[in-house]
Order: sequence, then structure tokens, then C-alpha cells
Amino acid sequence: MQEKIILTCTQCLSRNYTTYKNKNTHSTRMELKKFCPKCNCHTIHKETK
Repeated sequence: MQEKIILTCTQCLSRNYTTYKNKNTHSTRMELKKFCPKCNCHTIHKETK
């Protein structure tokens, strides 16, 4: 039961990454530290709706 999610940069608000998440085991929104090509640095990326 995996669902496709989009990760958005918290600084520039660009949608950079897509990944999959199991909604049954992880009910909260994901937050990952990823590289943003637009900001050119590592920032926190949050899951969007």
C-alpha cells in the first residue's frame, strides 16, 4: 500500500523529488534533508499534499 508523494523545499518552495511512502506505517508527513538544485545547498524537504 505505497503511495507516491512529492517533496518540496522549505526555502524556495520548488518541488524537487518524488518518492514512495507506506501510509499504514508512516502516518505523519515526511521531512528529509536533501540537496536542492535551485538553492544549491542541502535543505529540509517536506511532503506536500
